Amino acid sequence: MDPINLLVDRIDQLTRSTQSRSIEALQLVKEIENRDRLINQLGLDSKALGTRLSLQECEARRLRERLRLAEQRLKNAEALLKMKQREAVALSDWAVDLRAQLAAKQAELFKLCDWGNAIERAPLRYSMRKMAYRFSRWVYAWLPLSAQVKGKLAHRLRGWLKPRKATPGESATSASLVPLPPSPDLAVPSSAGQPMILMFGVIDWHFRIQRPQNLAKELARGGQTTFYISNNFIDDDAPGFEAEPLAGSHRLFQIRFKVRGAPAIYHAPPTAAAIRQLCQGLAMLLETANVGAVDCIVQHAYWFPLARRVPNSTLVYDCMDHHEGFGNVAQELLDLEIALMRRADLLVATSDWIEQHGRRENRNVEVIRNACEFSFFSQRPGKVYRDPANRKIIGYYGVIAEWFDLDLVKQVAQALPQQLVLLIGSDTVQARRYFKGCPNVVLEGEVPYASLPYYLHAMDVCLLPFKVMPLTLATNPVKVYEYLSAGKPVVSVKLPELSQFGNRVWSVERPDEFISAIRNVLGALPEARATRQARQSYARGQTWQHRATSLRQAIATLPMPKVSVVVLTYNNLELTKACLDSLVTQSQYPNLEIIVVDNHSSDQTPAYLTAWADGHPERIVIFNQDNKGFAAGNNQGLAAASGEYLVILNNDTIVTAGWVKGLIRHLRDNKEIGIIGPITNNIGNEAKVSTRYGRVDDMPAEAAQMTRSRMGEWFEINTLAFFCVMFPRSTYEQVGGLCEEYGLGFFEDDDYCRRVQRRGMRAACAEDVFVHHHLSASFNALGAKKKQALFEKNRAIYESKWGSWVPHTYRDV
Repeated sequence: MDPINLLVDRIDQLTRSTQSRSIEALQLVKEIENRDRLINQLGLDSKALGTRLSLQECEARRLRERLRLAEQRLKNAEALLKMKQREAVALSDWAVDLRAQLAAKQAELFKLCDWGNAIERAPLRYSMRKMAYRFSRWVYAWLPLSAQVKGKLAHRLRGWLKPRKATPGESATSASLVPLPPSPDLAVPSSAGQPMILMFGVIDWHFRIQRPQNLAKELARGGQTTFYISNNFIDDDAPGFEAEPLAGSHRLFQIRFKVRGAPAIYHAPPTAAAIRQLCQGLAMLLETANVGAVDCIVQHAYWFPLARRVPNSTLVYDCMDHHEGFGNVAQELLDLEIALMRRADLLVATSDWIEQHGRRENRNVEVIRNACEFSFFSQRPGKVYRDPANRKIIGYYGVIAEWFDLDLVKQVAQALPQQLVLLIGSDTVQARRYFKGCPNVVLEGEVPYASLPYYLHAMDVCLLPFKVMPLTLATNPVKVYEYLSAGKPVVSVKLPELSQFGNRVWSVERPDEFISAIRNVLGALPEARATRQARQSYARGQTWQHRATSLRQAIATLPMPKVSVVVLTYNNLELTKACLDSLVTQSQYPNLEIIVVDNHSSDQTPAYLTAWADGHPERIVIFNQDNKGFAAGNNQGLAAASGEYLVILNNDTIVTAGWVKGLIRHLRDNKEIGIIGPITNNIGNEAKVSTRYGRVDDMPAEAAQMTRSRMGEWFEINTLAFFCVMFPRSTYEQVGGLCEEYGLGFFEDDDYCRRVQRRGMRAACAEDVFVHHHLSASFNALGAKKKQALFEKNRAIYESKWGSWVPHTYRDV
């Protein structure tokens, strides 16, 4: 039985195993079915994805075709734009020529107008002169004399018949110019510690007395020697200038530069040749007058290429007008004005409108409005203008130009026919012809500045009849201050700048309101004395002296970028003293941080530096416990520096006046420069220049003469020697500190310049900044053998990084 039982058991086991396998098979079949379904689903998904990809490819092809068409249209547009630009340049040149022709015709018209006015004022005198002239010609032909004798006689006769008349505002000193040759004998007074003024004017001093002349007079009276640069050039091929002492202050001069062709400043920027000649003439002026620190006040964009080069200067743009509003200013000059706005250290705006415009270009904007000569206009002269018909006088004085509303004044004349409308000023729009049908309108033409009170004090009401246009919206009218100085009631069209006068001026919008205001003023005459005094009291606080004081304060409080100077010391105390003394006395820069890193000096240097820095938070001293070498020591100073501009300066140097501003000016004007250094008397590369001085005491004068003659000039140099270099913080942040592999020194300056150039920046040498250098005062203590060994070791380090070292060379002489 046992075998049978065993067989039964085995059959049972096989049955259970078979059942188990069947179950597994069923599960496997289900899994296979599930996978088949998944595969089918994936197939469907793949097909759908393929369809979507196909659609996207089609869309991509359409987009590429559209892009190709757009690129083609862009190329066509660029070609069209270039063609239009060429046409615009041609049209601009044509417009410049037309403006020049127009200016010539206007000049002829002014002469004819003046001639016509003279005939109208004195017809009998004109007739007598004409008869005398004809008679003289008959006598001239009849006289039995030689041609030479006749010529002399005719010259004298013409001088008698046509005597020279002084131009409006001309003083007695204007008839003769006093040339200022480059000579130390010229007695130009110093500015008593204040910067001298170079005022680059928009008009000649004797043209019309306006804001430029009044500011210049008050700056000179305040103690600053002021050179007023005239826009009227002397036509001469040689550089130079003439100077004219001006009445009112012994510190005030008008300067006329020599420029070939004597170009007008209003039509186009200066040519390269004109800039060169102006720079040479300006250098002669600076040398002759021994000009040190200077404030350049620019009043027209033409001067910007010259003014930006002036050494040791602060650049101020006195923006008096919205020049684009004149409508006839060349685009090149408007572009130059934008560059001036951006570059100026201070932008002075004469109105709120100009301030808002200027703040888009410059963060340092100060509103300094126009003003008046209160004492001149407030005093009633002994004799004033009188109307023969004894009518009340509605008056205006100033240029009658395109911004003058002829139609408004005509409506006033027609609405008030019993009153006299008196207009005084140069007529550039043929107003005389326009008012021909208005018998109560009298045009006196332009009169000398000194005669204005004679007319002003006769007026019963004063007008400001301007058109409302961009030019006048930006204008702060000088004549309103002058009207109020005389206590006169003023009626004006509504302009933004009139709001500052409050109820002292009738400011209206419509012509009927303008006429009504004039009627109300005339109907209220005579005014109470207190009313007139209130106007004068206001004007008394709005003088050019006030404006000059505001301008000085604005310049003095200008925020200057901080400059950090790192000086590394190691013994040589006397050299260190001379270096630090020159930094303090000659830099003439208000925001200077001096960081001295002492590399464990063994002489009296540590004690001196401790005393030198005491009580001066802008002086920082770092003492090292061992000599860390040139690179590591300077890196300590750079890490401690907080300035926007960083300087590495050897302690065996002596800086010269204005060196900081000189180097900063090049970095600001040439953004591609990453690092810059000065010229010097003693260095082993192109920065070395020939000098004559034998004593350090004679160095400043020679350095000033040298740098003035090269103002604004710089050249690219492969390697700067780090006896004196300046770089903006942006360079330091990109390049980092000096490489400390070079130990005590040699080749770290070559290495740093390579790193600067690798970043796409340029190394430059400023021809108009000079720093005296004793050369290798610290290294000389090592001895020749140790110096040579250090040189060879560091050369190997340099060449392992940058390839073969190219020895420095001197400039070609």
